[in-house]
Amino acid sequence: MSPTRVLVLNSGSSSLKYQLLDMRDRARLATGLVERIGEVTSRLRHTPPAGGTLRERTAPIADHEAALKCVAEELAADGLGLVSPELAAIGHRVVHGGKRFTEPTVVDDAVLAEIERLIPVAPLHNPANLTGIRTAQALRPDLPQVAVFDTAFHTTMPESAARYAIDVRTADEHRVRRYGFHGTSHAYVSRETARLLGKAPEDVNVIVLHLGNGASASAVRGGRCVDTSMGLTPLEGLVMGTRSGDTDPAVIFHLARVGGMSIDEIDTLLNKRSGLVGLCGDNDMREIRRRVDEGDEAAALAFDIYIHRLKKYIGAYYAVLGTVDAIAFTAGVGENAAPVRAAAVAGLETLGLAVDEALNTVRGDAPRLISPADARVKVAVVPTDEELEIATQTYALVENSN
Repeated sequence: MSPTRVLVLNSGSSSLKYQLLDMRDRARLATGLVERIGEVTSRLRHTPPAGGTLRERTAPIADHEAALKCVAEELAADGLGLVSPELAAIGHRVVHGGKRFTEPTVVDDAVLAEIERLIPVAPLHNPANLTGIRTAQALRPDLPQVAVFDTAFHTTMPESAARYAIDVRTADEHRVRRYGFHGTSHAYVSRETARLLGKAPEDVNVIVLHLGNGASASAVRGGRCVDTSMGLTPLEGLVMGTRSGDTDPAVIFHLARVGGMSIDEIDTLLNKRSGLVGLCGDNDMREIRRRVDEGDEAAALAFDIYIHRLKKYIGAYYAVLGTVDAIAFTAGVGENAAPVRAAAVAGLETLGLAVDEALNTVRGDAPRLISPADARVKVAVVPTDEELEIATQTYALVENSN
């Protein structure tokens, strides 16, 4: 029997998330996270197969190669080593694939070169993703390494949605266009929403709201993305934990000319000191809601701004799609913050949107509907599973190649 296991790696600048899955039944065999790579306080948290006890180790881990070797040791302790013949491939999350990469891709030198060429439009993410791929290649040069791109799902957008209204020659020269992100999540959630409705993805129009510390919306028509809120970078769109989302571009000129701020200072302001944390000092929605309930005016205004932007995108994507079958909330805030879901659709009853108060307060790990039974547009909570989506795409590509 051919190997059926896939190791999924998500490499950050100083972290490495991983999951090992068996694609016969999509079972998670092990998960873990290495944090603070390159520091003396590095930490690895490993969750073994069902029934096992979470293990932690705290010791200096110099680089990603050392981190992956530590991961291999933890997997080997569970009988799931990286040298196992049951391992079919290693799937890597890569944030930016530009226009070229529209599907999962087996990594070779040309693919690595193109990912590197895209670093200027993803300076925080693509270098770390490359490090993870090269480290895995060195440890298992015989295994297919598959890149699954955050941007790939959004490459189906028409040019009318993907292009910015700036000089075409300048835009093309510098690759300026809307790429979108969180694509593996939007792909997974839109497909699972169709399944929840008992329909095929090609028969369903869905607005997906991926609401975490980073947040994005997408309009999905018949299984294909036709618009998304993030743009050239993950800064555009919804109000996020620390990112501003949509902002008049002239704000940048104003802060440079009048405020005397450098480009790097403005970059840091909009990406790390804006959004919810900039508005009220907190980027944890649970804490913000607690403060709102206690009468905190700054937190209440931050929440209202967050919801106002969210409603604008729901309305905009309703117009883009024309007909909407469902709205799906996902990611940390979308899956767990009932007040956000209720507020986002409040007042949109004429669009067929409503939330059942009792259903909305129920917590659970399974996809579920939270709209009244007779609602024209279904409102759903669909837990995302980006690692499973990466593993699924990786395994399908390797199987088809074989």
